Amino acid sequence: MSSDTLVVSKNVKEYRCRKPQYSSYYQCIEDNYEIFERVYDRKYQEKYGFLRPIVSKVIYQYLDCGILHNGFARVKCRVCKHEYLLAFSCKRRHFCPSCHAKRVAAFGEFACSEVLKNVPHRHFVFSIPKIIRIYFLFDRGLLKELSKIAWEVLGLYYKNSVSKENITAAAISSIQTFGEFLGFNPHLHMLCADGCFGVNGIFYAAGPDINAGSLEPLFRHKILSMLKKKRKITEATIKLILSWHHSGFNVYCTERIYPRETKSMENLARYIIRASFSQDRLNYIREDSKVIYKSKKESETKEFDAIDFIASICSHIPNKNEQMVRYTGYYSNVCRGRRKRQGTCESDFVVEEDGYKSANKSWARLIKKIYEVDPLICPICKGQMRIIAFIEDYKVVKKILDYLGIYEFKRDRPPPKTLAVADSFDDYGRNDYIDCDYVDF
Repeated sequence: MSSDTLVVSKNVKEYRCRKPQYSSYYQCIEDNYEIFERVYDRKYQEKYGFLRPIVSKVIYQYLDCGILHNGFARVKCRVCKHEYLLAFSCKRRHFCPSCHAKRVAAFGEFACSEVLKNVPHRHFVFSIPKIIRIYFLFDRGLLKELSKIAWEVLGLYYKNSVSKENITAAAISSIQTFGEFLGFNPHLHMLCADGCFGVNGIFYAAGPDINAGSLEPLFRHKILSMLKKKRKITEATIKLILSWHHSGFNVYCTERIYPRETKSMENLARYIIRASFSQDRLNYIREDSKVIYKSKKESETKEFDAIDFIASICSHIPNKNEQMVRYTGYYSNVCRGRRKRQGTCESDFVVEEDGYKSANKSWARLIKKIYEVDPLICPICKGQMRIIAFIEDYKVVKKILDYLGIYEFKRDRPPPKTLAVADSFDDYGRNDYIDCDYVDF
């Protein structure tokens, strides 16, 4: 079982165990998830499809994430014997902000140290029109087809650009399903080598200029043909889309990213698997059961009912074992495995100044990388700390926390109000009661 991440004070370089139960996001989920499950079939099944079993599992695991009562690791200083408790994490992607942040940092290192070669790259984004996005929501298997088609288009383009025999393009693709305000917007990010690799590993660069608009017609044709083949749309729908001045299909391409821009490459690798939302842009108003969510540039806001917000977030949770990141061409697992057996698999990128690669992606090193402070340095004597035990037995956990006087679940909440109108409920089963004197039962 892995340990949880920590929050670092902006002013003091020391570790402070995060307390997720005090965050607005956690409180929103905790206050409303039972209502969400109860009303889902009636309120959201038509819009988002049936409630997938993975959704409830992820929610319950997140509510246990970072809570010491569910188990912890003991971290102790070798010198002064100072120690602290580190709660276990849920390791859920695209729902738990802390665990997904750790996943993003680890992926950035892995991509640069194990996959990407020291050659020019470009960042591509493939997007589709609103009229067909609903099919990808109700049938998440189509996301795999989206990734496959985008790779076919890019691979064909680069092979034609280089015009060499026995060459292979290379890319990392990541599926994202969210838009600015958490609407379901399936699109694909691809970090693609700007050229092709030969059988001997020689890289042949493509031309310096690329017209992303030239890729859109083929991408559009393949997507519409795939949906028609799977009987999602008809010929009439295809004619309707093709009759529009702007079909809604789009291929975006950035400027070439050169090998010397190592930090930019790692940041871009992190960006393509970023979380669907940001806690910093979220404000939960418990009294009104509302969520105010800011746009990326904080110039606009959108107000959600708390239940609607949870429903939007849950639509972006991947299914169990669903691959959201794929390695294709020269970067595929097969090709990298073959080069590893031949002893030529190392990446040319250097992602750390001290020279070590990402073989040991421990929570401590990732925290040091993100927050620029080492979680295994004692804040008292600056000595080296280490994990001395993992405590999982409930009786032992309770005994230790009782001894330390830690009671995490006793959060300050307003006292419950007596219901003046017992049968006054809103659409979500919440009471729309009238303020009155408190009654001592």
